[in-house]
Amino acid sequence: MTLRAAVDLQAEQPLLSVQDLKIRIQMDNGEMKAVDGVDFEIKKGKTLGLVGESGCGKSLTSRAIISINPKECETSGKIVYHSASEKSLNQLDLLSLHPRSKQIRTIRGRKIAMIFQEPMTAFSPMYTIGNQIMESILIHRTKNKKEAKKIALEMLGKVGISDQEKRFHQYPHEFSGGMRQRAMISMALSCNPELLIADEPTTALDVTIQAQVMELMKGLQKELGMAILLVTHDLGIIAEMCDEVAVMYLGKIVEQSTVSEIFNNPKHPYTKGLLSSMPRLAGNRHTRLESIEGTVPMAIDMPPMCGFYERCKDRMEGVCNASAVPKTRISDNHMVRCFLYKEEGEEKTDV
Repeated sequence: MTLRAAVDLQAEQPLLSVQDLKIRIQMDNGEMKAVDGVDFEIKKGKTLGLVGESGCGKSLTSRAIISINPKECETSGKIVYHSASEKSLNQLDLLSLHPRSKQIRTIRGRKIAMIFQEPMTAFSPMYTIGNQIMESILIHRTKNKKEAKKIALEMLGKVGISDQEKRFHQYPHEFSGGMRQRAMISMALSCNPELLIADEPTTALDVTIQAQVMELMKGLQKELGMAILLVTHDLGIIAEMCDEVAVMYLGKIVEQSTVSEIFNNPKHPYTKGLLSSMPRLAGNRHTRLESIEGTVPMAIDMPPMCGFYERCKDRMEGVCNASAVPKTRISDNHMVRCFLYKEEGEEKTDV
């Protein structure tokens, strides 16, 4: 294959393709289906938002991409990473690699980097911030310590941390929450990754710092041309940052489409419930926000049925609780798991 053909083929393919991802955890009272048949694609230079309630499987899904889930997680399916070299186009199934193999360690941090949910626990308290940023650079980019330090200082400046030389020698506890998050971003981006996984990157931050971190990530994405998988429960951040959205519930993606389609034309009752619970500036301040009644069931030894059945206002007895819900593609870029819709997008009225 010529270089031009490889480039053309790469342009048509996603950077990362997750296919039928399943994660099982053996519990004392049965088998937990933590992630149950997840499929999505991440395109080069684009942002995919993975949204849902706590415990729906978002973090396990994102961590499976770089093989850092606990050993108790039994993982199956495919996670195909597409990368182009000068001579050929490579397609690599990341799940086929041993978590400690040299090949996955070459990709983890270098090609695919991750911002963790709580930087205070992600950084080691025993080493300086600069030392920890340099470690990744020394492994993946250069063996020269002077050059590695120069790159680390440049990255600290790029994420908006002033007086980089002083901050380089400080420990994580000497940084504020916002600064730790910025330092985490600088460490993740220090090797110019093709894909950045951001797992709840603004959860522990106040609103002002959240906005700054989001603007920072958007600016660096544009500058470096990387793709982003943004894991969050905040629909406001999804609206601001993402090109596409995948809505997760109980280990499954129940709806997936573009941001505009999800916000303007939601189909799944769960997606509608999430959007209805958002406060709006134009709304009546005396009107109570809607809520989704009930709680998320435990995904242990569940029968084949809709996981949202007990909480759904549109549930159909003998249909939604009688069999597993298939994926329905109601348009070229809109998928939903719900018995209310046919493949053509028409609502079922004969049930």
